[in-house]
Amino acid sequence: MLTSQRHPLPRTDRAAPPPLPFTAAERRLIAQLRTPAAVQRWLNALPYNTEEQGETLRSFRGVVRHGVAHCLEAALSAAVILEQHRFPPLVLSFESIDLLDHVIYIYRGADGWGSIARSRDPGLHGRRPVFATPRALAQSYFESYIDFTGGITAYGVADLRVLAPYDWRLSPKNVWKVEQFLIDLPHRRLAYSAHRTEALRRRYAAFREAHGYKPWKYYKGKDRWMPLPPEFAARG
Repeated sequence: MLTSQRHPLPRTDRAAPPPLPFTAAERRLIAQLRTPAAVQRWLNALPYNTEEQGETLRSFRGVVRHGVAHCLEAALSAAVILEQHRFPPLVLSFESIDLLDHVIYIYRGADGWGSIARSRDPGLHGRRPVFATPRALAQSYFESYIDFTGGITAYGVADLRVLAPYDWRLSPKNVWKVEQFLIDLPHRRLAYSAHRTEALRRRYAAFREAHGYKPWKYYKGKDRWMPLPPEFAARG
């Protein structure tokens, strides 16, 4: 869904965290993961949730219990953890040409906006907090989003606190309402060149044909990426 309305910058207030009935194990984990970088390292160490037993959308509690996470589960987990350290629970949703969307957690650091993310694609993980606006942060994903069919068309930013009283944080059930909320979220169009997109797609296809795996080392701006999960470290 696209809209022409003005979008204010996301809230960056450091409000007191909500009192939640965490388990002892969850509290220990939250106490250990005090920074966005620490949360990204934790998510990098989790296997990606390929949903082999059926689709899931687990809360933070479900991710801790099962020890795997896909992109939206990772974003929700980051939001819950860092909310307890006074970061607002903000997520950024991408819309793609091929309808295979992606969701990341975003936050404002001392030097700009950054993100935390988990993906099957190496270029769609976290970014360092150096971007002037959420739009600039979203734009940094454009090149690495392109594969055989994908390409970012728009992005939207949401504060998950607006879902109250819905329990997206600790529910033992799948939190499908979050997915629908993000589908319905107004998204802002990102301008792109069809010619450039097709050139990037041809480069991607050639790399995959030559090497058999997804590229990441040739992308621009890698110095602004967070460290990647170990499964990508040995590949270029």
